Amino acid sequence: MDVSSIQNPSFIKDLSNQELEELSSEIRKFLIQTCSVTGGHIGANLGVVELTLSLHKHFNSPIDKIIWDVGHQTYIHKILTGRGHEFNSLRQYKGLCGFPKTKESEHDVWEAGHSSTSLSAAMGMAKARDILGKTNHVVPVIGDGALTGGMALEALNHIGHDKTNLTIILNDNEMSIAPNVGAMHNMFGRIRTNQNYNRFKFDAETFMSRLPGGDRLRDSADKIKDSLKYLVVDGIFFEELGIKYIGPVDGHNFKKLDEAISASKQINKPVLIHVVTKKGKGYKPAEVDTVGTWHGLGPYKLETGEVIKGDAEGPAWSALMSDQVLNYAKQDKRVVAITPAMPVGSKLTKFQQALPEQFFDVGIAEQHAVTMAAGLATQGMKPYVAIYSTFMQRAYDQLLHDVDRQNLNVLFGVDRAGLVGADGETHQGVFDVGFLSQFPNFTIMMPKDGDEAIAMVKTAFETEHGPMAIRYPRGNAPMLNETKKNEVLEIGTWQYERMGQHLSIISYGPTVKIITDVADELLKEGINVNVINARFIKPMDFDMLHELGKDTNPIITVEESMLTGGLGSQIATFIKDHDYQNVMRRIGINDEYIEHGDVDLLLEDIGISKANIKSLVKSLIR
Repeated sequence: MDVSSIQNPSFIKDLSNQELEELSSEIRKFLIQTCSVTGGHIGANLGVVELTLSLHKHFNSPIDKIIWDVGHQTYIHKILTGRGHEFNSLRQYKGLCGFPKTKESEHDVWEAGHSSTSLSAAMGMAKARDILGKTNHVVPVIGDGALTGGMALEALNHIGHDKTNLTIILNDNEMSIAPNVGAMHNMFGRIRTNQNYNRFKFDAETFMSRLPGGDRLRDSADKIKDSLKYLVVDGIFFEELGIKYIGPVDGHNFKKLDEAISASKQINKPVLIHVVTKKGKGYKPAEVDTVGTWHGLGPYKLETGEVIKGDAEGPAWSALMSDQVLNYAKQDKRVVAITPAMPVGSKLTKFQQALPEQFFDVGIAEQHAVTMAAGLATQGMKPYVAIYSTFMQRAYDQLLHDVDRQNLNVLFGVDRAGLVGADGETHQGVFDVGFLSQFPNFTIMMPKDGDEAIAMVKTAFETEHGPMAIRYPRGNAPMLNETKKNEVLEIGTWQYERMGQHLSIISYGPTVKIITDVADELLKEGINVNVINARFIKPMDFDMLHELGKDTNPIITVEESMLTGGLGSQIATFIKDHDYQNVMRRIGINDEYIEHGDVDLLLEDIGISKANIKSLVKSLIR
């Protein structure tokens, strides 16, 4: 079957289990082939082929609401709902999104790119259904890693208390982005390996159904059953919450999935089906992955699974940062590293192996990670929290109340700051400058190259700095000036990269390189501009700003961030508040979400291109 020609999932309902198995095989071949060219979240999707087919067989999307937690595992769902022919554009500029997208299809009823939101969204949809007198099913699909998130546990608490009719699919593949950690993960492991509970429950219920009449006798037997179940399994968590538990179910066995889903539809209260799947199933390189390499990756060689690497020079930014922190941690046991389930992405596995007692992977729990760091800091420790910019948003309150308000010495490595490309609008790291700049005690830095990053880590660990964030992008760090590595930077100071008299351009991070290139090209045309590296986004270099204000030349700010609340808006406020007369222009992201695509193309869209900046400079100095 040509899976790229599928228009909608209705045909699945008439297929036998053997035909479904054949379709599963064709879908896996299609995914492995297409993702070898585009890249993507291949491991997670190969693991949910049978599960996705079964859901679409038993439920009527979009009338029944299938809600995908995180959403990176929806490739099969997209194929079945008529988007297979677009897979050559997956995660490409102006192409098919790698996550659910309501504007792509009516079958995408919830947009997600972050973890642990599906149960709360499902509760809202189920309550709306009940109030409006509808009868559709609501089916959130959540992974075992996502279930460690506090928001998911809050939702479970509400769902169980309220007895709302939901069918929760727990997709347990023992891994999320990295191997899962924590007590919840250990509990699922015990349930997977203990078949006694389901066998006991079936026998007990069969016995009670045969008891002679009399509610009193049946009630007594029911209490005995509830008491005895604690003797055979320690995974009664969901039942105690008031959620009917079915499983564990082999997530690659259509017969078992049919039985479990059919049974769940007969129960008018919340049900959780515990489905055990294998991440990467059907493609050996993805199946044997134990560290998360195949969670999300770029193009790879189809025959071997070898990832096709680009020609970028220099170390990965994440590795550079984590290696520098590890160097300090080896000398000072007060230095500890914390990550919310991202040891692989933030390149902390070397730290984890070298100093396991000083390393904490707290699972998908950003709020806990930040407040735990605050607690460590109160005791004289020196915590480093490696966290993606997009995930840092989830801990806003903890950053404000628990870290900044108490002015604690916590260092944040804000990974994937700026545009990230293929993962799109849910992952673009463009909001942290705006919200961190609001916090009175925060110091915010961003290096233009790897040497400056090393100096910033040195500054953080060798000064009493209060809360501090070092932003760094995805990709590789150029190493340009070896002498800067040993500097302790003066907080709140900027640097001139080029000197000129016509106009000043202010930027920070890797974008500084674009500006210096522009300045060099303009110099050939007789136009001489200042290029300023605003390496401290907060506090700003007020002495330099007064100098710029007094010379009255135009000022351009360029940042790979939101303009609202960004450095440019802060500079504009400074210029206005001090009655300076400089003409100002700001280049950045103007009140919109940036979708997926090649970063260079996205930068052009928001005006960060040599041609656009040169044109603006010329228009201002005429």
